[in-house]
Amino acid sequence: MHEATKAPRVSFFDYIVIGGGTTGIPIATTLSANYSVLLLERGGSPYNDANITKAENFGLYFLDTSQDSPVQQFVVEGVANGRARVLGGGTSINAGFYSRGEKQFNKEARLKDEDLIQDSYEWTEKVMVFDQDVQNWQSAVGAGLVEAGVTPDNGFTYDHLVGTKVGGAIFDKNGTRHTAADLLQYANPEGLSLFLHATVHKVLFKHKGSSKPRAYGVVFEDTLGTKHVAYLKREKNNEIILSAGALGSPQLLMLSGIGPKDQLDALNIKIVLEQPFVGQDMADNPLNVLFIPSPIGVERSLVQVAGITPFGSYIEAIGGFNVIFVNLSDYQGYTPEEGGFIYEKTNGPLSKGNLTIVNRNASDNPSVTFNYFSEPEDLQKCVKGIKTILKTVNSEAFSNYKLANMTTQDILDLNMKIPYNMNAHGNTSTSLEQHCKDTVRTIWHYHGGCHIGKVVDDEYKVLGVDSLRVVDGSTLLNSPGTNPQASLLMLGRYLYFDIQNIQGSFRRISINTCFV
Repeated sequence: MHEATKAPRVSFFDYIVIGGGTTGIPIATTLSANYSVLLLERGGSPYNDANITKAENFGLYFLDTSQDSPVQQFVVEGVANGRARVLGGGTSINAGFYSRGEKQFNKEARLKDEDLIQDSYEWTEKVMVFDQDVQNWQSAVGAGLVEAGVTPDNGFTYDHLVGTKVGGAIFDKNGTRHTAADLLQYANPEGLSLFLHATVHKVLFKHKGSSKPRAYGVVFEDTLGTKHVAYLKREKNNEIILSAGALGSPQLLMLSGIGPKDQLDALNIKIVLEQPFVGQDMADNPLNVLFIPSPIGVERSLVQVAGITPFGSYIEAIGGFNVIFVNLSDYQGYTPEEGGFIYEKTNGPLSKGNLTIVNRNASDNPSVTFNYFSEPEDLQKCVKGIKTILKTVNSEAFSNYKLANMTTQDILDLNMKIPYNMNAHGNTSTSLEQHCKDTVRTIWHYHGGCHIGKVVDDEYKVLGVDSLRVVDGSTLLNSPGTNPQASLLMLGRYLYFDIQNIQGSFRRISINTCFV
C-alpha cells in the first residue's frame, strides 16, 4: 500500500479498479495474477485503527465525523447512514456476520457456473471467515426464534436457509477483524499497484465518429490536491472497473458524463452518454430494532444467530453493546450492558428512491432518497418481523433474559422513547405499523443506481460505452442474503476469474495450493 502522494503523475495499466472495497479488492487481486492493475481507494488503511480491527470497539468510528473517518456519514429521511471510506470497504466497518446469499441472487446476478460460485466463496472464506463460539444470550435468542416458529433449526451453516442458523464471522476467536484487505495476500505484488487516499474525479472517454465512447483513463487526486492521470494500455480487452459502491459508482458515472441529461446539464458536465437510469431505483433495507432489558448480565456479542423467515424478514441480535450510540440516559434507566438488541431487516424492499449529484466534487456525498415504507408490502414485512421478535422474547427459551414484569406493550413503549432516528414522534406505540415507521433505521445494505439490465448488461459492462464495467452493490436488484458481504466478495472473484478464463489467459489452479 502506498499513499497517492507517491503515485506517478502519469501511469499506464491493463486494468484500473476504482474502489478498494468488498468487490474491488477481489477483482484487483484476481486480475493481478496475469495483468498490471491499478487499485485506487479514497480512504486509508484499516490496519492501524483499533476501532476497526477489534470487535470490542465495534461502531466507534460512526462517532468520528472528521475527514479522516473510515465512515462518511449522510442522512436520508431522518435516518443516519454511512458509506465506507477505508480500504476493505464495508467489511472494515460492518458487524462482521458472514452468510452466503440465496440462490435467487445468483440468478439475478447472472451467475451460472455453480462450481465457480462455490470456489469463489471458498476463496474468501479461507482467509476471512471464522466459526463463532455462541454463548448463552445468543443461544437463547436462537432457541427463542425456533420456539417462535422460525424453523427448522439449521445449526451452523454459511448457506442461506429458511429457519434459524448460526453463521460465520469475519472476526476471529481473538476478536480481530479480517477485512477484504486481507485478500491482498493472494495478489501478485508485481502486478498490483494500490494507492490510498486517491479520490477519483472522473473517467476519461474517447469518441471517434459513430463508434461508442471508450473509457481510456481516470483522473484522481491525492491529499495534497495534486492531480494524477492513469491510462489504460492499448490492448483490446483492457478496461476500467467501477467498484465505488452504491453511492460512489452512480455518482462517478454522472461526474464522468454518463447519466440523466437534466442533472448533467445543471452542473455543466459534458454529456458522454445520456443514460436516464443512472441513480434510479435506489433502495435501502429498513431496520427496526427492539432493545430488550435483561434481569442478568448479557455477554457482549455481535451478530451470531440469524432467523430467516419465509415472509421476507431477517432477524438478528447484538448483545451487551451500545450499538445505536446514544446517551446512556436514553435507555430510560436501563443499560446496554444488561440487555440486547434484536432487530429485523426487511428483505427485498419495494420502496425505492433515487440518487442525484449536487455538485462536481467527488468527495462530497450525492443526494439520495429511499422512501422507507412507502410501499405497504414492506411495512407488513416489518410488522410480521416485530411480531416474531416479540414471540421470541416471550418464549420459554429466552425467559432468563426477560424482565418478568415487562409486558409486550412496555417493550414497545420503551423503544419508542429511544432515539433510533432523528424524526419526532410520540412516546407510546399505538400500532406496529406506526412503530415500524417511527423507529426505522438502516442496516447499511443500500443498493441500486446502476441496475443490471438498465445501466449494465449481463456481464456488468456499462451499456452504450466500451471498456467500462460496474461491479458492486449499485448493480444489485436486491441485497443478497441476511448480510450482503459474502455475495459481493464472491461476485468480484467470480466475474474476473471467469472473464480471464474466457480470454484464455488465466490458469485455473487449485485455491488450496495457489498461494503458499
